[in-house]
Amino acid sequence: MSRIGKKPIDVPAGVKVTISGNVVTVEGKGKLSFTLPPHTAVAQEGNQLLVSQTDEVREASAMHGLARSIINNMVVGVSQGFKKELAIVGVGYKATLSGQKLTLSLGFSHQIVYDLPATIKATVTPENQIIIEGCDKQLVGEVAAEIRRFRPPEPYKGKGIRYVDERIILKEGKSVG
Repeated sequence: MSRIGKKPIDVPAGVKVTISGNVVTVEGKGKLSFTLPPHTAVAQEGNQLLVSQTDEVREASAMHGLARSIINNMVVGVSQGFKKELAIVGVGYKATLSGQKLTLSLGFSHQIVYDLPATIKATVTPENQIIIEGCDKQLVGEVAAEIRRFRPPEPYKGKGIRYVDERIILKEGKSVG
């Protein structure tokens, strides 16, 4: 059995969980649904969810922990939400937001226009930071990674888009002599 999978998931007040067959739907600030992988089942007891294995095969243990983690992230997402912060570093590099379109000026000959998914909320601060928020942990992380891929930090001056808590180790430039 999976150690992670054995832990119960606490469902906070204001979050509604619906289990129909092998589909788990969680509603709160948003609505997320997940189809259970093979060899797993979910049961609700009071304000807790219990994920269990239906078979004793090797794959079942891995799927058990995976299903529990995904369902827990769904519950946390619809109750608290997830947030990623990106920092834009570089002279003349900037971001503007209009509706669901993020426009980035990153030193290229053209501006990059990125369409945000409907469930993602972005904010651009005056300090050249982009804050990405949403209830789906995977989607928030993927959007942040896609934006970072437009101009990853380079190792000599550190210019580019990076996560706020990311540490870039700068290389030494050419030495004369």
